[in-house]
Amino acid sequence: MASLTGKVIPLDINNEMKNSYLDYAMSVIVGRALPDVRDGLKPVHRRILYSLHELGLTPDKPFRKSAGIVGKVMQDFHPHGDMAIYDSMVRLAQDFSSRYPLIEGHGNFGSIDGDPPAAMRYTEARMAKITLEMLADIDKETVDFAPNYDNRTKEPVILPAKIPNLLINGSSGIAVGMATNIPPHNIGEVIDGVIMMIDNPNVTPDELMKVIKGPDFPTGAKIMGRDGIRAAYRTGRGSIKIRAQATIETKNNGRSAIIVNEIPFQVNKAKLVEKIAELVKDKKIEGISDLRDESDRRGMRIVIELKKDANPNVILNQLYKFTQMQESFGIIMLALVNNQPKVLNLAQVLFYYLEHQKDVITRRTKYELKKAEARAHIVEGLRIALAHLDEVIKIIRESRTTEEAKQGLVTNFNLTEVQAEAIVEMRLRSLTGLEVEKLEKEYKDLLAKIDYLRSVLADEKKVLGIIKDELTEVKKKFADPRRTVISNEAAGDFDIEDLIDEEGMVVTITNQGYIKRISLDTYRSQRRGGKGITAMGTKEEDFVKHLFVASTHHYLLFFTNQGKAYRLKVHEVPEAGRTAKGTPLVNLLYISSGEYVTTVIPIKDFTEEAYLFMATKQGVVKKTNLSEYDTSRRDGINAINLDESDELVAVELTHGREEIILSTREGMAIRFPEEDVRPMGRTARGVKGITLTGDDSVVNMDVVKDGGDLLVVTANGYGKRTNLDEYRTQTRGGKGIINIKTSPRNGPVVGALVVKDDDEIMMISAEGIMIRLAAKDVSTFGRNTQGVTLMKVAENDHIVAVAKVAGEEHDEHEEESSEE
Repeated sequence: MASLTGKVIPLDINNEMKNSYLDYAMSVIVGRALPDVRDGLKPVHRRILYSLHELGLTPDKPFRKSAGIVGKVMQDFHPHGDMAIYDSMVRLAQDFSSRYPLIEGHGNFGSIDGDPPAAMRYTEARMAKITLEMLADIDKETVDFAPNYDNRTKEPVILPAKIPNLLINGSSGIAVGMATNIPPHNIGEVIDGVIMMIDNPNVTPDELMKVIKGPDFPTGAKIMGRDGIRAAYRTGRGSIKIRAQATIETKNNGRSAIIVNEIPFQVNKAKLVEKIAELVKDKKIEGISDLRDESDRRGMRIVIELKKDANPNVILNQLYKFTQMQESFGIIMLALVNNQPKVLNLAQVLFYYLEHQKDVITRRTKYELKKAEARAHIVEGLRIALAHLDEVIKIIRESRTTEEAKQGLVTNFNLTEVQAEAIVEMRLRSLTGLEVEKLEKEYKDLLAKIDYLRSVLADEKKVLGIIKDELTEVKKKFADPRRTVISNEAAGDFDIEDLIDEEGMVVTITNQGYIKRISLDTYRSQRRGGKGITAMGTKEEDFVKHLFVASTHHYLLFFTNQGKAYRLKVHEVPEAGRTAKGTPLVNLLYISSGEYVTTVIPIKDFTEEAYLFMATKQGVVKKTNLSEYDTSRRDGINAINLDESDELVAVELTHGREEIILSTREGMAIRFPEEDVRPMGRTARGVKGITLTGDDSVVNMDVVKDGGDLLVVTANGYGKRTNLDEYRTQTRGGKGIINIKTSPRNGPVVGALVVKDDDEIMMISAEGIMIRLAAKDVSTFGRNTQGVTLMKVAENDHIVAVAKVAGEEHDEHEEESSEE
């Protein structure tokens, strides 16, 4: 292999890649993507505005073709793609992109619907009036200039920017490893903030927020809440939610319509309308009958007509949730400070802007002082010449050349070269008395101006006073009313209830665990003139076990034999037709194998005043505040801590003053006041409700009702009703009293329910045979009796469960919660 010769430099590729990428990153950060804190512009915008200045395209001049302006920018300052320059120029001209457009466009510059601008050969542009303030005094050595990319000319490093452009127009950009997203603000508010800082240099962001209320977007809309604004102004980072301005109108036909007049910043109106139409088509939003975009030159107007029974507030919340009618705007106040990217709070942004203005005013004052002193120097020479006019004329006439004349003047009158030059070039008309007077006045004015300019340079307070006066003038010229409303109401994440209309529902659950809901209005209209249960079509071996009325915003609490509680909102239960059997509960709840629902309780809200009273198979009872079951865990929570082999038999919603009756398999029952059981925690085991003997177990618990009877059914099909007055109140934990005689004829008790005459019961056998009886048809006997035949069962069959058939709709807090 030939030896390496020449200039070969060994390099570590890791270091080389690191350094090269760092150079690239810094180039992007400083030269392309981030605005300077002083004038709020990126290089491309600064170059566009300076090119307009060089072309003399002020607001009072005719428009010039955009292609010519882009060509000028690209040729002299920005050697990148023409479309990159034109796109930046277009955004500076769009009144929906810039709060205070810096370019006045003529022609098609795009629309809020996302329509692209016309090609640059068709459009024209010039400076907007406010842009004059950005470029004011740029020719007075107020800013530094640097060579352009090919050293042919020079470009400004920064613009004088008499207006606080970074805040009033905002900026957004993605650099390498960082991004900026500064929202636009109202110029009047921002100038008030700068003046506040002039008056109090130590002003805090919180104090500034008294005058700078928050972002002010060109498209208006509404900012929800102030927390995001405070965070952004205090730390430089925050997130705000912007919501479309919408009103609800009622039309002559009684239907409602949602009218959208303003949408969030940077949202494409056409795509927004398209998204709404798509949601209606996919039935994700129901209740919209028509959708029109009636926007014109007078303003934006999106009309969303609603169906007759639709709730406009619910539809509006759905639109906020699922479309860009509500958007988040992440604020990152990142800007270049001395060519270094920094995240700044509100006070820091204004501080650096104010420092820039102090520098601009100081440099302008020095420039004007230099000019005034130079003119005063010349005027002094002219005054000397006029005082010795005859001698001056004689010297000039006797001189053979101009140089000889100037030298004679310098020598005879102790003048400078500059003064002598001015005297030699002085016209004869300057010798008139009027011109002499004007010269004297000019000299006095120059001396006064020089004194003033020197005093400004010697006193920073005067510099600040000038800034304050000039900003006040700018405010008078350009301040306008705030467009974006700031609401004190925060736009938190939507609860699902915000998106669902609240209406009455009839919820039905069958013995075999099928559940559905049907509109209360529909249910009532179907029952008119009818008879019996028509709310659910069931299989022959099934029947409706629970029926209750609840709002779509109410809860359903499900308790299982394994002591767990599950929660659903009524609106989460699938709606079905009158004859549909419904959805299996196991499809809605995360219940495990061998677990089944024993009780369902509808709840309006989880208040402290209500309790859940529970009873287990082994005679344990427990009372817990309803509020302890307020959880949204989908996999359920422990409702009671069960002993091994124990099961939860029944749960009742109580108010702390009820009487409880427990019935056992061996025919015993105990009645005791609820107050005997103190409230305890959700996961507690509970206390003894009844003392069981042998293999006895609790089959049911119920709440005593005035005028009610206790209906008892045994395994062999026998049963009876006994008036509840025959069950004396005892102390919790006793053995109870005889409820029914259990004998070989009767068999053990399989169910005991508190019933009234208008109730109906259903008995189910092991072979699936069912019989439905009216409670009033069951004979009434004393406690210590065997009862009569209620259902004839085959020799190898027996009753396994008895349940109350759900009757007409009840109040949601008075539901019968019957169990197997």
